[in-house]
Amino acid sequence: MRIGLYPGTFDPVTLGHLDIIKRGAALVDRLVIGVAINRDKGPLFSLEERVDMIEAECAELSRKTGTEIVVHPFENLLIDCAKDVGAQIIVRGLRAVADFEYEYQMVGMNRSLDDSVETVFLMAEARHQAIASKLVKEIARLDGDISKFVPPLVRDRVLSRMGKI
Repeated sequence: MRIGLYPGTFDPVTLGHLDIIKRGAALVDRLVIGVAINRDKGPLFSLEERVDMIEAECAELSRKTGTEIVVHPFENLLIDCAKDVGAQIIVRGLRAVADFEYEYQMVGMNRSLDDSVETVFLMAEARHQAIASKLVKEIARLDGDISKFVPPLVRDRVLSRMGKI
């Protein structure tokens, strides 16, 4: 069984994330969405809320593709999380050159820790390349329309959390 791990904080999950999830699911039999507990980022949503949103958004995709998609919170090293879930590959999304520079360093470090786990990069669809969770939150905070960047359920939860609806 081919198992992939797609890690991130997903605060909130965006259409860009979902694009990578859909395309990553086509490469493996099981795709584990690793939701990072990153206390340094000061997330808008709790871990439980982020897990819930991802599960809700991925349920139909899992049924359509036949790929098992599971959500797994983690707070350890990414390479250790990959071992914990039995992943042979780490799936990473790229939006721009700046992403590549960071990801290049991460691959080097991860391969130094365990060279049996491969990293696969997927370029975000052109229409999703500018989307970043941080920017979605900023646009919502300043009363902008985020409906082009996140699914309706997530849009409503972001706006509700910010007291906008």
